[in-house]
Amino acid sequence: MTDHPPRLASGFTDADESPGLLLWQVTNRWQAAQRAALRPYGLTHVQFVLLASLSWLQADGPVTQKQLADHAATDPMMTSQVLRALESRGLVHRLPHPHDRRARALAPTDEGRALADRAVTAVEACDRTFFAPLGTDAATFTAALRTLRTAAAPTGE
Repeated sequence: MTDHPPRLASGFTDADESPGLLLWQVTNRWQAAQRAALRPYGLTHVQFVLLASLSWLQADGPVTQKQLADHAATDPMMTSQVLRALESRGLVHRLPHPHDRRARALAPTDEGRALADRAVTAVEACDRTFFAPLGTDAATFTAALRTLRTAAAPTGE
């Protein structure tokens, strides 16, 4: 007879009942799929998200670093570091902001926009494949994610 320590003091009788653990597991698998899809473009997933978000947001006017970080829900310091890396590759540049002398407006370069356009095709194809098992439930799942995003929004910490 082998004595085993007691299970973790969890409210779940089975790990598959934990939405947090399931989200963690699915997110890790999705991120691995995205990394593989982006590898041919020489972009990390966060580089892609910021470059694509910048390309998307810029259609509505000048974009500040804070606006970009807010849109992507990324840490401002990490956003700054990634933007520097994208800038050093000639994919992003900072211009004088047309309405705020203290701010800089971010913009993708022509090369950055072209790369984002090519990479988004691969990312969206990856998503279609990854989420295909949801079938007609995909729209409901997406709506649930929007609900969680709103409910989990930071409140100023």
